Amino acid sequence: MPTISTKKKNSNGKASGSAFKKEIYLSWYEEMYRIRKFEERALMLYSKQKIRGFCHVYIGQEAVAAGIKSALRPSDNMVTAYRQHGLALSKGLSSRSCMAELFGKATGCVKGKGGSMHFFSREHNFFGGNGIVGAQIPIGTGIAFAEKYRKTDTVTVTMFGDGAARQGALHESFNMAMTWKLPVLYICENNQYAMGTSVSRTSNVTDLWKLGLSYEMPSEAVDGMDPEKVHAAIEKAAAHIRSGKGPYYLEIKTYRYRGHSVSDPAKYRTKDELEHYKDLDPLEIIEERMLKSKFASKDEIEAMQAKIKEEIDEAVQFAEDSPFPEAHELYEYNYLQEDYPFIKD
Repeated sequence: MPTISTKKKNSNGKASGSAFKKEIYLSWYEEMYRIRKFEERALMLYSKQKIRGFCHVYIGQEAVAAGIKSALRPSDNMVTAYRQHGLALSKGLSSRSCMAELFGKATGCVKGKGGSMHFFSREHNFFGGNGIVGAQIPIGTGIAFAEKYRKTDTVTVTMFGDGAARQGALHESFNMAMTWKLPVLYICENNQYAMGTSVSRTSNVTDLWKLGLSYEMPSEAVDGMDPEKVHAAIEKAAAHIRSGKGPYYLEIKTYRYRGHSVSDPAKYRTKDELEHYKDLDPLEIIEERMLKSKFASKDEIEAMQAKIKEEIDEAVQFAEDSPFPEAHELYEYNYLQEDYPFIKD
């Protein structure tokens, strides 16, 4: 485990040497624990065939979602790829609506039509959940263009994995965003293996943050196993974007503890490597920091855990009890034009 500071809090309720208060630590831990328990339950339910199709869990990457949430506004936009349950929860979608969507139920966040890979919520400014590798990069660029056109100060977070960094759409989007100074924050969640092949085997450039430099886009690498570092980097990038200076690019280096999807045994990495990253588990690190700084007692942490476990239990029961969508719903909510003439042709 990394060395944890044992210094006392100062008069502002912060751990000495830290810029963050107790409330932020508690929010980070709650967010990460909710995501971890949601994903663990999703894996178990998949094994029972309650959840079907593709399923990509976020276990190990929770610090990225927690740091983004604390550094940005709920009104900021987010678009991402298909490993997105945790990000959707961090944007405010309920555990119930997300679990029901995994079950394909009508009460899901997209009424059972999207499943694991295609969450969406206009209410929470979450635009997916996109199944085509890299497809969300131009989509996020377009959303940012709309925000600039409307003269808002909204940041559009456009996230992708290290595999998508080799897509041509990234370079077209980077060029357009810099030319027009769009308010977009590009984030590469580099969990090092794309589907199952390491970055070093698929790219001559292994420091993926350097891809932004050819467009003179402010770019940097971030430790994605620590929500403190993620928050600080996101806060800095968002301030740059809101000031009207255009896009920012972060390569957030993280690690997934499970395979690419539920069907992936992840034999392309060693047990020693996996154990090394488990020693960097952001949940354990933040829990220990809270205990050392006396931000929370063991009993208080256990009470928080019990509350979240109950929330996930209720979400599963809600999904179980919810109906499947009716057949006619296949033709609903596809087009804004209600009488679109070709949908049944």
